[in-house]
Amino acid sequence: MVAQPSEPLQGGPVLGDAQFEFICREVARNAGIILGPNKRQLVQGRLARRLRVLGLPDYQAYCDYLVESGEQERDGLINAITTNVTGFFREQHHFDALGAYMLPQAMQRNAATRRLRLWSAGCSSGEEPYSMAMVSRRVIARTGRWDLKILATDIDSEMVAAAAAGVYGMERLEGVAEHWLQEGFRRGTAQHAGKAMVRPELRAMVTARVLNLLHDWPMRGPFDVIFCRNVMIYFDQATRERLVRRFATMLASGGYLCIGHSESILPGAPPLKLVGRSIYRREH
Repeated sequence: MVAQPSEPLQGGPVLGDAQFEFICREVARNAGIILGPNKRQLVQGRLARRLRVLGLPDYQAYCDYLVESGEQERDGLINAITTNVTGFFREQHHFDALGAYMLPQAMQRNAATRRLRLWSAGCSSGEEPYSMAMVSRRVIARTGRWDLKILATDIDSEMVAAAAAGVYGMERLEGVAEHWLQEGFRRGTAQHAGKAMVRPELRAMVTARVLNLLHDWPMRGPFDVIFCRNVMIYFDQATRERLVRRFATMLASGGYLCIGHSESILPGAPPLKLVGRSIYRREH
């Protein structure tokens, strides 16, 4: 039996057993995210904001609204529940590998077409794809013109909008190396004064779109590099295995998949081979 939650601060509404179980089913059905009993307080806190926005008195009213509104509130629910932890050059070794051998190998492989495609799957507010763009721009400099595009997708529509804007508070750049600050950003003006703006040439490389990884994928590929980091930890094992197989089909032969440091792929998952710390290569 699920334990009762502690009384919320300021006497707000309590998320009951039936409402929590219903919301867990809806999140799993729509996003594939599995919420255990230990996530009850998190769900209650996240959805408290939705109650205020929608003017609803309690969680049962919210559940009723979910049913009545159909798809209308799905994005609101998923945006509220999903956790967006990110940062520029987070898990630095992936970006080191991107510049050291992932992109150079792809450039050699695609010398005839001069086409490069990267995908940040679970891009959050855009720090990951723009980090990929900065590394990519440096690698391809002085090698002539390349058709390089980075697809940035996330299930959270608010995060995708932030990624597309490419505007960040200065605190988000703390710890970023000085050369990347110079190459990647300029100071905001007017309504963006006091903030950092991604340089236009980098923004032009990135296309941000809302995408539920469990639904149909409209893009064709193939991709030379896919980053899907700290996303699959929210899925059950069967869903993770299906997702990895789909990623493999979207990779070019010799392409790379990078996953989060706390994630893993079962040994023998064809045609991916572990070649570095949380880095997999499509062998054929």
